[in-house]
Amino acid sequence: MKTIQTYIKKENEINLKKSYMEAYQQEEFKKLVDSLDISESLLIQYTSLLEEAAKEKENCLHCKSLTSCKNKVPGYLYTPQQQKNRIAFSYEMCPKKKKQEELYAYQKNIEYFHIPKQIALASFKDFYKDSKARVPILKYFEFFMTSYLKEKKGKGLYLCGSFGSGKTYMIAALFNELAKKGVQSCMVYYPELLRLLKSSFKDSYEEKFDRVRKAPLLLLDDIGAENVTSWSRDEVLGPILQYRMEEELPTFFTSNFTMEELEKLLGQTTSAIEKVKAKRILERIKQVSEEYVLNSKNRREE
Repeated sequence: MKTIQTYIKKENEINLKKSYMEAYQQEEFKKLVDSLDISESLLIQYTSLLEEAAKEKENCLHCKSLTSCKNKVPGYLYTPQQQKNRIAFSYEMCPKKKKQEELYAYQKNIEYFHIPKQIALASFKDFYKDSKARVPILKYFEFFMTSYLKEKKGKGLYLCGSFGSGKTYMIAALFNELAKKGVQSCMVYYPELLRLLKSSFKDSYEEKFDRVRKAPLLLLDDIGAENVTSWSRDEVLGPILQYRMEEELPTFFTSNFTMEELEKLLGQTTSAIEKVKAKRILERIKQVSEEYVLNSKNRREE
């Protein structure tokens, strides 16, 4: 019996050696194992895993972008390392992934509530330069950044105008630029915020509400697009604005409605009480922001 076991063991060793030598003929496999300060006898035992690692390394050499990554875990490389008398494999971030992580590290300073990816990546350098309507806004952003970085306060912008004109993108670019300088902020798609708050009455309502209300910088995106109710106006929007007004926290808005139009929308009916409540909301908005109307062609159709 011992002779048979010895024979089988010998055959396995021969087959492993053969597989290793065949793999060693492959250029990337050879480069990989030659770069490792590991004995051949140990390498032979991990031939199939080393082949996998070599294949992933080859994928990286021909990779054009992270979106086309062919590795098992996109953006990561299966990598061998010796640990005493064995080889351990782990996933290490590839150079392209590292560069991306470094490039967008600022995003840890921003909290998003249902904000599209292209908005989260907004940048000043990608602004459309063919519209004079944007020039005053850019100048205001420059002024705001300078004053905010010095004093940690300032008036936000109530940016209203035509659909698809780039209102949200512009303010998101400002927040991203400030995030690179360590400024924390919150971008909120307002109709979705209301849905989230409604669904969290029994558990995390106060926690979500406070994260928005107390954010150093806040964007309420697409205000006026929500289904206006007394609750959304008086229990959500009103307290948010009241707190931010008292604490002098910069607040930004985007809307398809001017302030005057928004006041009528928030008034809901011809009731004098409702009109007064809507007027109070608008007074708070005016306290924390300056209105600017941006009318431009719809960039989303391009």
